[in-house]
Amino acid sequence: MTGALRGVVALDGPSGTGKTTVARKLAGRLSARYLDTGAMYRVVTLAVLRSGVDLADEHAVGALAHDVGFTIGTDPEAPDLRLGGEDVAAEIRGPEVTKAVSPVSAVAQVREVLVARQRRIVADAIAANGGTGGIVVEGRDIGTTVAPDAPLKVYLTASAEVRAARRNSQDSAAGRASSVESARESVERRDRIDSTRAASPLRAAGDAVQVDTSELTVDQVLVALIELARGRGLLGDCPAEPVAAGAGVTS
Repeated sequence: MTGALRGVVALDGPSGTGKTTVARKLAGRLSARYLDTGAMYRVVTLAVLRSGVDLADEHAVGALAHDVGFTIGTDPEAPDLRLGGEDVAAEIRGPEVTKAVSPVSAVAQVREVLVARQRRIVADAIAANGGTGGIVVEGRDIGTTVAPDAPLKVYLTASAEVRAARRNSQDSAAGRASSVESARESVERRDRIDSTRAASPLRAAGDAVQVDTSELTVDQVLVALIELARGRGLLGDCPAEPVAAGAGVTS
């Protein structure tokens, strides 16, 4: 059995590197909580779109982020997400939200509100089990802003070609019209916005371990991350479970 996680694993990286798949599976394998911070920005974006607020009106967007009521679960097997009590886990992955999430996420007040909430969730997870709880947190500013003191920070990367192919496969599987070319334009556009925003830009923390997932399966990435966590003393004494080879990385 794999020992349970104690502490925080901060998992960052751009779109298409496999963060969501890897983070959820890692949390499940290590009996830890799981937080998808990107989903939080997406649910606020959905609220903005539904309200009719102008995306260019940063003050109005920020004010809505402060007032919007949503809940997000931290169970990696069923990370529930509700906006005003409505299950919106599927809707936040749609093309409208995907197109608008980067500009909404770039608003400083939005980031201030959500980072504060993310830190509270992380603190609650760590306080569990007499202060020995663990949580895997994924996003774009976890190691640099949300949890800069995390004992393990990982920055996932992958080539532009691989990331575009993964995004195209994901869109196609969801029944959304897509092509590798349009998927590449989408991920590169988001990279550009995320890495140049003034508030918490996308970048690897100085002490993050960079893992290129281009040629790795999900299981191979999991093995690498479990060994990194073990090397940092974040796991129990039980040996890691063998991980079956198989599924490719998706985001």
